[in-house]
Amino acid sequence: MKRTIILFSACIIGLASCKRIAEPTVYSILTEANAFQTKADAVAAVNGIYARLKQPSGVSDSYQYYAGFQMAITDFTTDIGHSFQSGDISQLSDAQWSTNNKYINFAYQHQYKLISDANTALFNIPKIKTLTETQLNQYFSEIKFLRALAYIDLTDEFGPVILTTEENLKNPDYTTKVPPASLEVINAFLISDLESAAANLPVNYEGKAIYPTNDVGRATKGAALSLLTKLYMREHQWQKALETIQKIEDLHQYELYPTYAGLFAESNKWCKESIFSSLADALNDATELMNHFGPLNNPVVTDRWQYYAVSWSFWNSYAPNDERREMFFYDYKGTDGLQYMQAPAGQTTPPKGKYYLPDVATKKYADPAGSKTYYDGHGIPILRYADIVLCKAEALNEINGPTQASIDLINSVKARSKATLLGAPGTYTKDSLRDKILQERGWEFFFECKRRVDLIRMGKYQEVVNTYLKSVGKPASIDIAKHKYFPYPQTQVDLNPNLSNAGRL
Repeated sequence: MKRTIILFSACIIGLASCKRIAEPTVYSILTEANAFQTKADAVAAVNGIYARLKQPSGVSDSYQYYAGFQMAITDFTTDIGHSFQSGDISQLSDAQWSTNNKYINFAYQHQYKLISDANTALFNIPKIKTLTETQLNQYFSEIKFLRALAYIDLTDEFGPVILTTEENLKNPDYTTKVPPASLEVINAFLISDLESAAANLPVNYEGKAIYPTNDVGRATKGAALSLLTKLYMREHQWQKALETIQKIEDLHQYELYPTYAGLFAESNKWCKESIFSSLADALNDATELMNHFGPLNNPVVTDRWQYYAVSWSFWNSYAPNDERREMFFYDYKGTDGLQYMQAPAGQTTPPKGKYYLPDVATKKYADPAGSKTYYDGHGIPILRYADIVLCKAEALNEINGPTQASIDLINSVKARSKATLLGAPGTYTKDSLRDKILQERGWEFFFECKRRVDLIRMGKYQEVVNTYLKSVGKPASIDIAKHKYFPYPQTQVDLNPNLSNAGRL
């Protein structure tokens, strides 16, 4: 009776509202009968896959793919990233993780979400009968590129994983416990998809009728070739990597941006160094990178968390003349009047008026001249030309040892930041030049989701990370026989026993 009286009273107060709740007006329902009918539907499906690469504004916490967790699991699990915060992020910072670490689990979850969206689009877009062959090739190529990116990230992180494609949607099977595919099978699949994408994607979108504007940020021929290069580099197929890099150079689309700081300015959404990025706009589809990367009590970049930072040992490795060293908030007067700085050697207790920072925040995604809103418009570089330049130097060194060509490539990246250049080829062996390239890649690509895979590819993960851990008083916990890959999330192992974590912990 009481329930009836309350409902009746509510209707008396707002009769029209009660009627609308009981009989809502439905304007649109997406079903198999009305989905994927027009070109606009195809474009929306493709755009939705791109959106998986970053967090849209209005979503709590920046945990989605390249706007958050990918940086955590690729940099914090090395010698570069550091966080004084507690919880799962500090575990990664100490090179410790488990089957329940949320950042690792988010990686597995969201990368497969992108793959699922890609498979759904590839399966359904052919149902749109009004699309031309050119349009189909364009959409398919973008989707295959994005799916390949997710699979490369998954296999970097977890090794063998379950390979699912649009073919699985023809006769879906929700009961069979599918075993993970081998890396050989997945690599062959990715090479085929990326070669197809590279053959059909445009060099750029200037004057292309398929989209109404010059859509920078979409996958291009250069992006597909660059991702294929990264795959060949991972597999130590140096000659194929060089051949693919030559195809990128032959496009005559890319060059190094004049300054490192300008490259990462929030106002610089796209430039000649950009090959593929996850772009954002502060007003429409922003991220909250500035909150995670911003410094403590800074008078310019205010009210930030310093949640994602680098270790002091990494910052100290820069030479004073290297302009990349200035991309950090390493010494400033805080809003509380204290001087925020690095602790001098051997000191732990700061004197009056000073605060010793536990790690050092970077300006890479906390541009002091950028937006001061909670959400910001920082783009996230996924593939840029400096990476390809250093990949070429590495591949040349692996094939020929130190040559003037490889030295010149490395120095072209160094020169942009006014860093001290490398000497003559005779100064180095193949091993020592490999170490120089690894060091250069660390200085150049910190928090661009490359450090862990670089260390593993060059056979240095265990050595470098354990040396760092011991230097900061932590256990040397990395065993490459166990830790080349992360464990599969426990929730996934519970669902599919074929995902075994034996030997991964």
